[in-house]
Amino acid sequence: MKYFFIGIAGAGMSAVAQYLKGKGSSISGSDRLFMTSNGDSIKQKLENLDIKCYPQGSAVIDKDTDFVVVSTAIEDTVPEYEFAKENSIKVIHRSDLLAQICDENFTIAVSGTSGKSTVTAMIFDILSKCQKEPSLITGAGLISLQNKGLIGNAYVGKSNILVIEVDESDGTIVKYSPQIGLILNIDKDHKEISELIPLFETFKSHVKKQLIVNLDNKLSRQLGGGGSDFSCLDSSAENYAENFSQSISGIVFYSDNQEFTLNLLGKHNMENALAAISVARIFNISDKEISKALSTYEGIYRRGRIIYNNDGVLVIDDFAHNPAKISAAVSSAQAIGERVLAWFQPHGFKPSKLMKDELIEKLSKLLRKDDVMIFSKIFYAGGTADKTISAQEFALGLTQNGKNSLYIQEREDLLEYLKENVRKGDVVLLMGARDTSLGDFAEEVKNAVANR
Repeated sequence: MKYFFIGIAGAGMSAVAQYLKGKGSSISGSDRLFMTSNGDSIKQKLENLDIKCYPQGSAVIDKDTDFVVVSTAIEDTVPEYEFAKENSIKVIHRSDLLAQICDENFTIAVSGTSGKSTVTAMIFDILSKCQKEPSLITGAGLISLQNKGLIGNAYVGKSNILVIEVDESDGTIVKYSPQIGLILNIDKDHKEISELIPLFETFKSHVKKQLIVNLDNKLSRQLGGGGSDFSCLDSSAENYAENFSQSISGIVFYSDNQEFTLNLLGKHNMENALAAISVARIFNISDKEISKALSTYEGIYRRGRIIYNNDGVLVIDDFAHNPAKISAAVSSAQAIGERVLAWFQPHGFKPSKLMKDELIEKLSKLLRKDDVMIFSKIFYAGGTADKTISAQEFALGLTQNGKNSLYIQEREDLLEYLKENVRKGDVVLLMGARDTSLGDFAEEVKNAVANR
């Protein structure tokens, strides 16, 4: 088949594109990111796979193309979209295409408002190291795959086992019918809780063989019970983990008398690991084998990665962007630092409005006396948006609640602030999503801290 992807640089789009290329299809695509240097790395990695890439609006689509693939973010006024309509080329949504791929495989689908990229990666990593030869379609880059020169969010294995991450933010989670489905948690993110619950209930009803639910989470626990012909497996830390400990080198815990160690921080990553362990046990992989696999798990890009550790100072780069994720990231940093200097770049105007009050409430309870929470201006990715909110409102809310909080509008000014204020015992925590330049900015922060 011949596919053209509009917005191919997006995490979800590039993953499906790479998977189909690995299965023998002809793939090309366009993206507005390719109009700037920010898209050079992704473009090069796609072209290394013989996927032709064009700046959005300048692409030439062959009229014998079978499908033009779009995502929720693509408007029908994009020139490539209009070309497809004018030339009667079938247009298919990425989620519908992924649903077809799922139906062709033994699919493990990971859902939840937090942690699904990490759990998807852990499951894939364990199954790969235990000779199950799975395929992968996810939204974040695995370091182990990036070290092979790939984007890291897709892989084609030799078996029919497919591990995928499914998204509730645009409602497409209801389209998938996996053999094994996981619900990690449900918290406010992109949508109100009242909108999220029906989506996860529908996803639950579509699971064919086995549902795994983290019963530690209040809302996901309400969905426990499985379908009509199978029971729910519990992956909760409350029932399946003990003796948790944490240090700069990572976390340690026990489950069924087996020790598990990971080079990650935070109790939330113990919960993530327990979900992955639950899946591996279904495949009759021994706990000893699972433990060995997890001990060498390399993680995923921008998910709690310690990028600097020197002179008693740590810098951590994290994808956290909703109240639950931000709270977990800050809590993990607090466990290993005398003081946390946390910085967050909100990832859009709509999400900022949705989460402002909850984030202020959670951080007001969590931040210690000397911790500092810093905000920079809201990331704007383009398109129509109601901009009647500023990140400064987050800082003011925390200040009014007696917490140390700053608004540093331009993130480049954060570098000077850190040079002047970072001291021994500090953890500098960087958080944000959607902005593809955040990884490079983390490197700038690392250099500023190192040269202070």
